[in-house]
Amino acid sequence: MEYGRNDVHAALLALLRAGLWEREVDDLSLFPLRAENWTEVFYLARRQTVTGIVFHGLNYLPEDLLPPAALLARWVAVVDAIERKNREMDAAVAGLHAMFGAQGLEPVLLKGQGVAVLYPNPLLRECGDIDFYFPRKEEGEAALSCVREKGGRVEKMPDGSSSYLYKGIEVEQHERMFDLRNPSLKRRLEALEAESGWCRTALPSVDVEVAVPSPSLNLLLLDTHILKHALGWGIGLRQLCDMAMACRKWCGEVDAVSMKRVFRSMGLDRWNRLLSAFLVDSLGMPSVCFPFSEERDASSRPLLDIVWRGGNFGLYAEGRNVSGRPAWMRKLHTSRSFLHNVGFSYRYAPKEAFWIVADLLKGQFR
Repeated sequence: MEYGRNDVHAALLALLRAGLWEREVDDLSLFPLRAENWTEVFYLARRQTVTGIVFHGLNYLPEDLLPPAALLARWVAVVDAIERKNREMDAAVAGLHAMFGAQGLEPVLLKGQGVAVLYPNPLLRECGDIDFYFPRKEEGEAALSCVREKGGRVEKMPDGSSSYLYKGIEVEQHERMFDLRNPSLKRRLEALEAESGWCRTALPSVDVEVAVPSPSLNLLLLDTHILKHALGWGIGLRQLCDMAMACRKWCGEVDAVSMKRVFRSMGLDRWNRLLSAFLVDSLGMPSVCFPFSEERDASSRPLLDIVWRGGNFGLYAEGRNVSGRPAWMRKLHTSRSFLHNVGFSYRYAPKEAFWIVADLLKGQFR
């Protein structure tokens, strides 16, 4: 089945582009929409976790083309909740930063609030959990000990990361920055991490600066994070918007030649041609902003189909709701999700796909 060939999807993308780049809606022929279609746009935006950005796009739509007043009021309430949640998340990051800092530890903030600062309106980006990374293993272990001493319960995840709650907010602490399965890339990624290092950024709603990956590492992280989920259950528009905002922010600041060389060594040239097509054609990013490829695919349809099919991290994909089921069944569903995308995987990331299959097979028979 192909997804996205209707006016509701097209209208959502038009409003999303307007909100991202703060410009007039580029295709007014899609409007006006019927009341039921506006409701579809609203729910689709929520599934893709871009409700706030699409709402911002409504500012660039003529008044006579706006959605019904009742839906607008509901939309305002949801956006207000998104902004409040972002302030809570910023405060939680600041609190954890202070807690770890008292022990002489400084986590690196991955994605999430560290990427929200790249948006024109950071508080409109919907947040998820907090992702931390400690470059040195002993620092990560000390951080987990600190959490336990404060009464936190730490759970080990299947991928080696650790999870705990801080003031009701989920925190994931990762053992490595990049979640790529190809073992031949390990030393290369470690060298890039040591070479590029970290920088600092201020969170939008609290007076604190936190460590985040340098621009080149951040672009690499966001790119491969999208790939990982596209190869599995699926990926949504929010993460692709993150990539577009990062490319805009650091356009001309990163060494494009070096980054192309890195991705070529990973066997991800074809993937980046597809990703570039999506960012330019669907999200309206200027093509000069993409640092990993001079070329892009003629169509972004293969990635767009994945986006529409599963929504945010593939949470709405068929068969995704396996919570509460035995571990073997969850593994089986994860394997099936990859096999569903196997043609996509081997076309756009064959080396990574091979190692994902190898890991899945080992996981099934352990």
